[in-house]
Amino acid sequence: MAHFARLGPDNKVLAIHVVHNDVATTEQAGVDFLNTTHKLNAVWKQTSYNTRNGVHILGGTPLRKNYPAKGSTYDEAKDAFILKQPFPSWTLDEDTCKWEPPVAYPDDGEKYTWDEEITSWTQSSSEKFFLDRYL
Repeated sequence: MAHFARLGPDNKVLAIHVVHNDVATTEQAGVDFLNTTHKLNAVWKQTSYNTRNGVHILGGTPLRKNYPAKGSTYDEAKDAFILKQPFPSWTLDEDTCKWEPPVAYPDDGEKYTWDEEITSWTQSSSEKFFLDRYL
């Protein structure tokens, strides 16, 4: 299945739609199908569900650095989707288009949450705060 992000003002992702590969034989074919089906004249960009931080997690060809979420931004110059900045202290890695914390995530097997007030990781007993989408 091919995934497409519909872009709005300032290249913000408004929605993500799936098109069967038999229809989306090319990116333009997928765009044409979506615009016809939804009676739109929208800007669409194909994306890869399996692309994270510039790597295809199944070993395929990565597409546009990251799989977007609603509210993400498409950066035309980088040809990449960039997720929302999770915290003000985090900076964007220009190569992977991944947000990086100012302090590396601890590598001890424990779960941590980011504490922006102290700009550091604190041990967490709850997995709901784990930022696996960003790490």
